[in-house]
This record gives sequence, structure tokens and C-alpha cells, in this order.
Amino acid sequence: MAFYASMSLFIVGCHFDFSLTANPTRPIDNRLVGDWVYVDVDGQRIERMNVRKLDATTFIVSYEGELYRAFHSDFAGVSFISVQDLHSDPGKFLYLVYKLSSDDAKLGLKYVNPKFVPETVKDQAAIQEFIKRNLNNPSLFGEELVYSRRKDWRP
Repeated sequence: MAFYASMSLFIVGCHFDFSLTANPTRPIDNRLVGDWVYVDVDGQRIERMNVRKLDATTFIVSYEGELYRAFHSDFAGVSFISVQDLHSDPGKFLYLVYKLSSDDAKLGLKYVNPKFVPETVKDQAAIQEFIKRNLNNPSLFGEELVYSRRKDWRP
């Protein structure tokens, strides 16, 4: 059940009015480009995510048919990604952290939990300060979801 709550946040719930950093902090990590699949524990639900390079610093993500723009927003020694919903007006953001397995076959994603962020946090400087202070607090992030690279995908 936690999976459904987590994924509905990504699909319909970008909550922040601004990206985590004003601009991309580095070129895209090409290892993220590809087709990814998440299968829940009982194998009943499959979620597909396609990540493509738009330019040197920007990804386009198709998640179950919805489009998002994403870029690296690294700070405080953590690999964050700012993800913008292209269907909302103005485009709202979600913040993710990621890690890849050593063979690049598994992608772990966790989102910054908007329910943990106080409503008084209203700009980039404030969210960055809040995240820095709470990096070790398990409530900062939602559940980690691990995706597998589709083996039949070729760059």
C-alpha cells in the first residue's frame, strides 16, 4: 500500500513552487537515460518510466504517459534532482535523490516528503536550509522505490 501512496505523489503531486537550485548544477548523468520498470512486491502493479536526454543539463521523463522536466540540483553533498510537472500551471516541482547500482541496472529513488516540510518554507534558500538541517532525519524522505533497467532497451 505504501507503494501506491508514493507513486501517486510522483504522478500527480509535485508540491513545490520552485526548483531546489536555480539552475542545473551539472551535466546530466547519462547512466539515468533509459527505460526503467518498477514492479511491486506481489507483481500486480508495474510502473514504467522513460528517461531521455533533452540537452546537456536537462532530462525529459515520461512516467506512465505524463511528462516531466528534470535536472540535477546537487547540494550538501547529495545528488538531488528537481523534477517539474509539465502539466501543471505553473509547473510545480518534486525533489528526488537517486542512487544507481554498480552495474547501472537498478535505480533507487526517494522523494523529499512535502508533508514533512513546514508551510513556512517558501523559497529556495529556505528549502535548502531545511533539507541541510534534516538530511539525517528519516522523515525527510519517502520510501525508496527501486527500478530495474529494461534489458531490451538500447541507447
